[in-house]
Amino acid sequence: MIRIGILGDIGSGKSFVAKKFGYPIFDADFEVSKLYKTDKKIYKSLKKILPKYFNSFPINKKDVSYAILDKKNNLRKIVKIIHKKIREKMNVFLKKNKNKEIVILDIPLLMENKLNKKGDILVYVQSKKLDIQKRLLKRKNFNKDLILKFKDIQLSLDYKKKKSQFVIKNDFTKNTISKYVKDIIKQISK
Repeated sequence: MIRIGILGDIGSGKSFVAKKFGYPIFDADFEVSKLYKTDKKIYKSLKKILPKYFNSFPINKKDVSYAILDKKNNLRKIVKIIHKKIREKMNVFLKKNKNKEIVILDIPLLMENKLNKKGDILVYVQSKKLDIQKRLLKRKNFNKDLILKFKDIQLSLDYKKKKSQFVIKNDFTKNTISKYVKDIIKQISK
């Protein structure tokens, strides 16, 4: 099984690119929002370490945002709890898809949480800053301060780009992305 990790800036179109591969995707953002709605253990763990912010289940994303914005190290505490569970979910996904030729890992903190392995193919999604800003402004829950907090705990984009075997210059058109993806699949399937 070939594991492809998708890297890039917040709002660069990683999920859009991941879908274009047409293989099973482990979407960490989707899994996290499911955990907030369904996992009482996560709620209890968050309530234990951050009781001021978590008072009801299911977990409200606004409470998470408030906790992150209120104190500098709250994000790290939340990530520590959430990513332990995300690692478990990813392992279940990998077992379930062990006979697939390729799987896609769409995990925002893939490298930061050491979820990638040595043999993984890393694809960096590069987008123009202006395109990213336009896309982020369209998001329903856009919060510039929240995004800056997440960027604080991420490895530098230059580092991620250097570690990647492929770079996709995302102009947010299906044709461009499809060409890049076909080329990558052709090269890794040799």
